[in-house]
Amino acid sequence: MPTVPIIDTHLHLWDPARLRYDWLSGNAVLDRPYRLADYDQATEGLDIAAMVFLQCEVDPRQYREEADWVAALALEDPRIQGLVAWAPLEKGAAVTDDLAHLARHDILRGIRRIIQFEDDLDFCLRPDFIAGVRTLAEFGLSFDICIDHRHMANTLKFAAAIPEVPMILDHIGKPAIRAGVMEPWASQMRELAALPHVHCKISGVATEADHAAWREDDLARYVDVAIEAFGFDRVMFGGDWPVAVQAIGYRDWTDLLDRRLAGVGQADLARFWNGNAARFYRLEPLT
Repeated sequence: MPTVPIIDTHLHLWDPARLRYDWLSGNAVLDRPYRLADYDQATEGLDIAAMVFLQCEVDPRQYREEADWVAALALEDPRIQGLVAWAPLEKGAAVTDDLAHLARHDILRGIRRIIQFEDDLDFCLRPDFIAGVRTLAEFGLSFDICIDHRHMANTLKFAAAIPEVPMILDHIGKPAIRAGVMEPWASQMRELAALPHVHCKISGVATEADHAAWREDDLARYVDVAIEAFGFDRVMFGGDWPVAVQAIGYRDWTDLLDRRLAGVGQADLARFWNGNAARFYRLEPLT
C-alpha cells in the first residue's frame, strides 16, 4: 500500500438516472450509479487526499449539467479539487463562450474532448480543433489527451502544434496490451515525452489488457516504458475508477504500482502519488 497521500487524477462519477450516458448501455458492470459513497468504499484504507473529476462522455447536450453536478458534489466533498469538463473544441475559436460558461466553476482545471472515438485519425489535426484547443490557453486550462495507440502518430503532431497549452496523456496512450504489441507505441511515447508541456497519467492500463486473464508482467512492462519516457517529474497516478473495475480493483491497482515502485526514492514517490498532480492541475498543496 502506498505510504504517502494520494491525489487521484482520474475519477469518474455518474448516475444514469440523472444524466444520459449512451456508452454505458449493455455494460453489465458499469451501467449503474457510481457515487462518492461507492468510491469511498472502493478506496477504503487508502489516504486519498484529493481527486480530479474527468468528464464521463455524458450526452453532449448535457455537458454543462454534468459540470454543474460535479461542482455541487465538490461542496459535499472538498477533496474534489479539480474538474476536467467536456467542451466542443471542434468549434474552433467560437468555443470561447462554452469555456466561459464552464469557467464559472472555480474547480475547473481543464478540458477533455476525447479523440479516441473519432473514426477519422486526422481529427486532432483539423484546423478548427487545433484552434479550439489553443483557446484553452486564454482561460489557463489544460487539455487531457484521450486516445488509443492508433492515434499516437497524429497526436505527436497535434501536441507539438500547441506548446502553449499544458497537456496530459490519459491511460499511457492505451497501448495494445491485449495483443502484446510494444512498437511503435514505445518509441512514440519517447517522442511525445520530448515535448516539455506534455505529461503522462499512469491510469487505465489493466483495461487495455485481457480483463479476465492479464498477469502483472503484462501491465508492468508498459508502465515501465511510460515512466522511463516521461520521468518522475511528469508522471502521476490515476485510478480511472470505476471504468477500471472491469479489469482490476482499485486497491489491486494501487498495490501493483506500489510494488512496481519499490526502491524508488521518497521524493520521486511523492511526485508520482501527489506532487505532480497538484502542480499540473493547480490544486492545493498537501501539507
